[in-house]
This record gives sequence, structure tokens and C-alpha cells, in this order.
Amino acid sequence: MTDQNRGIMKFQSADSTPMVTLSAVLILGSIAFLIIWALQSAYAIG
Repeated sequence: MTDQNRGIMKFQSADSTPMVTLSAVLILGSIAFLIIWALQSAYAIG
């Protein structure tokens, strides 16, 4: 068992490149969405 399989993602192939890429895209996309939403709520942008 690799170290990457011992955390929250305890399923087979959790440390594979597609899963890591998908997770990174979801996390970074969520952060970007929250920043854009916060800026639009705080300031009259757009």
C-alpha cells in the first residue's frame, strides 16, 4: 500500500494520474469560482 492510498481516498488507483488531475481541477475550479463570486459580491464588477 502506497502512502497516497492511506488518506481519505482509500480506493484502488487513488494515486493514479487521471484521479490526481481530476481532483486538482475540481479543487482549483472551486477556489476560482469562490474568488470570482466573492469579488462580484463585494464590488460592482461586470
